[in-house]
Amino acid sequence: MRTRAAVLCATAAVLAGSVTALPARPAAAAPANPSATAAAADPVAWKKCATDDSPTLQCGSLRVPLDHADPSGRQITLALSRVPHTAKTSEGPLLVNPGGPGGSGLTLAGFVASALPATVSSRYDVIGFDPRGVGRSTPALDCAPGHFEPVRPDSVPATPETERANLDRARAFAAACGEAHADVLPYLTTEQSARDMDSVRAALGADRISYFGYSYGTYLGAVYAKLFPRRVHRLVLDSVVDPTGVWYEDNIGQDYAFNERHRALMAWIARNDGAYGLGTDPAKVEDAWYAMRSALAKRPAGGVVGASELEDTYLPGGYYDGYWPYLASAFAAYVHDGETEPLVEAYRNYGAVDGSGDNGYSVYTAVQCRDASWPRAWDRWRTDTWGVYAKAPFMAWNNTWYNAPCAFWPVSSRTPVDVSNTELPPALLFQATDDAATPYQGGVNVHRMLAGSRLVVEEGGGNHGITLSGNTCLDRHLAAYLLDGTLPGGRGTADAVCPHSPAPAPLTAKAASTTSRGSALHHLLGFRR
Repeated sequence: MRTRAAVLCATAAVLAGSVTALPARPAAAAPANPSATAAAADPVAWKKCATDDSPTLQCGSLRVPLDHADPSGRQITLALSRVPHTAKTSEGPLLVNPGGPGGSGLTLAGFVASALPATVSSRYDVIGFDPRGVGRSTPALDCAPGHFEPVRPDSVPATPETERANLDRARAFAAACGEAHADVLPYLTTEQSARDMDSVRAALGADRISYFGYSYGTYLGAVYAKLFPRRVHRLVLDSVVDPTGVWYEDNIGQDYAFNERHRALMAWIARNDGAYGLGTDPAKVEDAWYAMRSALAKRPAGGVVGASELEDTYLPGGYYDGYWPYLASAFAAYVHDGETEPLVEAYRNYGAVDGSGDNGYSVYTAVQCRDASWPRAWDRWRTDTWGVYAKAPFMAWNNTWYNAPCAFWPVSSRTPVDVSNTELPPALLFQATDDAATPYQGGVNVHRMLAGSRLVVEEGGGNHGITLSGNTCLDRHLAAYLLDGTLPGGRGTADAVCPHSPAPAPLTAKAASTTSRGSALHHLLGFRR
């Protein structure tokens, strides 16, 4: 359940308001009335921060309580963005979130406003935000800069020394986070972020908000809807987190699903043997990929891409098949000619964690480790992961080490919010049947939990984040719902079924120079949930 940090709003003004650290204190209990709404706040002072892609984008900030159970206590700052409505009649604010936890939502507001039909987006103030700890919000977390610098130990602990090296990294990260951010870690939770959203609503002067979340953003939206059901106008959840497994069990389910998506990539390469020359048998193509992994474990490509970095590079292919032609070309170049530069370039484009990624990973761990219980006995992690690895080796150990700081986290875990809700207006859910990051059952489960919700399924689709990516069937349902609340009326598990988007074609000079709407979206969403 992982995400690389999304792209920040590059031209946004630096937000004022550095926060002085106070001594750490225990987390206070939640308010007695969990649906109590935020107190009135000063209106947001919006300033222009237009980009070429979003010429009407505005940016602002909002101070919110670090602990919503202590509203008069220490305040932190949220960074906001807005594309204002232009229609005479407004549906009010539409908050958007790209997932993570740890993804920046500032630029997503401009993307959503431009990707929706103008007849729809013109009726909303599309609001992006950096959740607490993220990006331009302050304080922003950065527990251990350079934690993912290559070359890392092999993710598969074939020797006690390799396991010890990976464990040392996980322990060190957790300890560094405790040292750097002890004062805020108790309050880095999905519930606190949902209460931040209600503070945004209050500052915007709106009685209700609409919400559009991808990936982890679906869980954030579901938690908001649970806490504030009467404050929801319309609710769109795309690529739905299964709240029954947050977060340890969900990660194990993800391991199996990503292994299948990796095999789907191998099968696609085999079908395009004329372009890549790696054979027509998917099993043999997969064997060649693991042989490449073994070779890189001994001699990293360009001194940069070892076995763990190779996994990082190919994992994004499980999120979005638009990356497959580039990944396949780098794979073929290494196998046929021993070329390492294409692999290094692919790693830098898809796998490398940069400075903003350090922030994203810090928030990811802080939220997930605090949100729900994790095993504290390392033997449990080891046994479970070897069990998964025997059947689904592609990312089993890579994913375990990504989450392993939670075994040593310096702040105790909480009980997850039960998002089952019978008081909501009908929500609209989107789910691909072969999604690896948030497997299909999560969409089905949330559909059952949210009374009156509708589920639109992309049959045979494997991408993660499926609306506003070029599938006209999916986008038609999205636009109709946001325009006037129109919902599909099918029967059974799915209320509507859309055909999946076509598979990509091998690279051509023209294709290599073209940016699709799907790739633009996935650049914003990042990876790892």
